[in-house]
Amino acid sequence: MGTQLPNQTTLAVPEPGRRAAEAFVSQHFSHLICDEVEGSGSFNGGQTAADTALAAFDVAGYAQRRNEVFPTPKRGASALSPYVRHGYLTLEDVWNHVGGGPARDVDKFRDELLWQEFARHWYARLGARTKHGLRRQLLPIADTIEPGSPNLDDWNRELACFELTIDELEEDGWMVNQTRMWLASHWAVRAGYRWQDGEDLFFKHLLDGSRAANRLGWQWTVGVGSSKAYGFSRWQVEKRAAGLCASCDLVHACPVENWPPDPPLDRREPPALLKTDPDPAATAGPSVAECNSAPDVVWLTAESLGDNDPALISNPELPVLFVFDEKLLAGLQLSGKRLVFLVEGLAELATHRSLDLVLGDPVAELAGRSPAVTFAPVPGFRSRAAKLDIAELHPWPWLVEPAKSSIASYSAWRRGVGI
Repeated sequence: MGTQLPNQTTLAVPEPGRRAAEAFVSQHFSHLICDEVEGSGSFNGGQTAADTALAAFDVAGYAQRRNEVFPTPKRGASALSPYVRHGYLTLEDVWNHVGGGPARDVDKFRDELLWQEFARHWYARLGARTKHGLRRQLLPIADTIEPGSPNLDDWNRELACFELTIDELEEDGWMVNQTRMWLASHWAVRAGYRWQDGEDLFFKHLLDGSRAANRLGWQWTVGVGSSKAYGFSRWQVEKRAAGLCASCDLVHACPVENWPPDPPLDRREPPALLKTDPDPAATAGPSVAECNSAPDVVWLTAESLGDNDPALISNPELPVLFVFDEKLLAGLQLSGKRLVFLVEGLAELATHRSLDLVLGDPVAELAGRSPAVTFAPVPGFRSRAAKLDIAELHPWPWLVEPAKSSIASYSAWRRGVGI
């Protein structure tokens, strides 16, 4: 290990499994989370769980059932996103897995993977600018909550559609895309709450929470980054969750019976980067490994935790380091589910690699070291890597290489990257 600093804590790697991960999070991170320590009811972290989930996914029927919500056996969503989010599965892995399936289902599923890639390009290029409406600003309306004080109960849980959805978010850390749109639309379009607060709530709880896909999805749904807002009403529930309304306490007094009015929006001057990228190579990171010196450690980030991480594969004999960024986590106050999911995967990795875990500051822990690391297309990685002596920088496994052309819309992006 590097020189131990006063504000850093070396952590004993836990044994594999859910109970050990929960105990680990309770012991070390209870001051950094927003809820009780409990793992996801439906997802286990780690490479084995990811590989098992991918092997079990059959794309047949996806196009027809991907938006189904209730009853849950009717759903066609893959539920692979937590593993994609943390690099246990690459988009290419998932893309190749569905080859040979029914053409309509394969095309629709791969289109959704391209949406994920679009989100990564969008965030890699724009970074912190995505905290604001890129093309429009949502104006507050009379009945808003106080900024900075949102919680999951701000969605009316007397409604069966919200009770089902919020329960899944709290217990599993995951929701189908359709219900994410319902909640986002109700939050910002109908209730007039700040979309940024709702996006933060999702980010706290979703195992696949990323500032790329999550934030792009919110901007698209509420209309600040797209041509119009998505309106949510009882019609969608009756279409995608047959029979759910009949169980609702408010079935005869439904507050979402009708379409909401269009939200008040002001146009904004979009950033120039939305239309063109003057340095797409910097956005994408290296196309081949950049080797500057002999590495002495593999630095893993939360973007790339899988056994096939390029830096990990290229240095099979080196020790591995993962740093829980205490300052970052203190600000985020994530759900315990997210940290349990991460710890489960790290504990599994430690069964076949020498792994050190540290709670502290990644830059301070890696100072004076020569890490090998895989590029991550997020601003936090760039800012930290710029302060370090990176020995090997490995390419990010893009499904589609970033280009200099417009990312103002999904269709413009597809044209620009030639797909």
